[in-house]
Amino acid sequence: MCRTAQLKIEIPQGAAWVLDKLQAAGYEAYVVGGCVRDSLLGRSPDDWDITTSAKPEETKTLFRRTVDTGIQHGTVTVMVGSEGYEVTTYRIDGEYADGRHPDNVTFTASLLEDLKRRDFTINAMAYSPAEGLVDEFDGIGDIQRRVIRAVGDPVQRFTEDALRMMRAIRFCAQLDYRIEETTREGIRLLGPNLQKVSAERIRVELEKLLMSDHPGELREAWELGLLEQFLPELAVCMTCEQENPHHCHTVGEHILAAVAAAPHDKALRLTMLLHDIAKPLVKTTDGNGTDHFRGHVGKSAQMADRILRRLKYDNQTRETAVQLIAWHDRKLGDSLPAIRRSIAELGEELFLPLLEVKTADVAAQSDFHREEKLKKITFWRTSYERIRSAGECLSLKDLAVSGKDLIAEGVRPGRQMGTILHEMLEDVLEKPEHNTREYLLTKWKESFDGKG
Repeated sequence: MCRTAQLKIEIPQGAAWVLDKLQAAGYEAYVVGGCVRDSLLGRSPDDWDITTSAKPEETKTLFRRTVDTGIQHGTVTVMVGSEGYEVTTYRIDGEYADGRHPDNVTFTASLLEDLKRRDFTINAMAYSPAEGLVDEFDGIGDIQRRVIRAVGDPVQRFTEDALRMMRAIRFCAQLDYRIEETTREGIRLLGPNLQKVSAERIRVELEKLLMSDHPGELREAWELGLLEQFLPELAVCMTCEQENPHHCHTVGEHILAAVAAAPHDKALRLTMLLHDIAKPLVKTTDGNGTDHFRGHVGKSAQMADRILRRLKYDNQTRETAVQLIAWHDRKLGDSLPAIRRSIAELGEELFLPLLEVKTADVAAQSDFHREEKLKKITFWRTSYERIRSAGECLSLKDLAVSGKDLIAEGVRPGRQMGTILHEMLEDVLEKPEHNTREYLLTKWKESFDGKG
């Protein structure tokens, strides 16, 4: 077995204590997988998983506080203070009838057999301070080559769990690696198997990819035929041309560029992923050969709602993205009153995120009128800051008159009260200085008297 004794990894105190206790009892024990990979890359691991020759019941005997998190597959979580460390027995997986979980597992005394079942070489390394690095499949070499390569036969690995194909794309996006050619061919061959994977698991991988520094790796998913399995609407966009002075990419390439230009925020990146998703459906070409996409904003918002429901996104994320998509192409006004109305209609909490969406959209377009577009966004931003610094009213909750005030004046709760309050808000959005209780009630009474 390939070992590199001179290489040292700093292991947190809790994980080191678990390793020491297992080894002192006569068992083999190593940290394994992603924590080893991330340590070698100089990253801070999120979790420290441990693999051992000890059976689950033997692990439980050694430690006072354990949780049976996956005991049927050999995993016991050992609690060290408030930290939990997953300790899994060396195992050999049986058949994967559901394309996700092995039908059964066989415990083994061989670390090598355990490493053979893992997905990629960079995740199939183990380490202990006593033994050093165990790297049977040249994970170190693939890190140096910046390559994602399946352990053993890619077809077998992806048949076991189809989500591994998305994980390959995701690791490329997170690490700026490329997929080794045989592994790529395995993905190309087995892409349709992704249909077996739950929407929740796909969502997790998609989100990690989108939040990476290289979300454009979705292009690789398209080239390998994987994208059409989980986001066919975007696959159609990849070949949809935009013969229009405002654009220099296909719809799909524009979308990928816009995602990359957006801040690392889940809702914003999902917004950019789906903001033009309906363009292929509404595309028309005029007599001059110029393409138009009239109505794409509303249809994109509708499609985004369906897609995010399909991917089981939470309501808040879905509603935020859909609302931003519905506004992404909208003019916000050329005057302070108009901008105040836009803020009031959209909601103050979404106004600045919308400006980020518009900025990312422009960044992914052609240079045509780019400076004018960016100046307009800057104007909206500085206007918003001016409005906020002045403490101007932008919603009913900031209005100087409330429903209680109107009740005191004899107005019954209901539609009439709502109409009165919204008329007062419209007045204040036009002229913020009108937001006083005395002015608003006096004007309302005058208007009421005038209506007889």
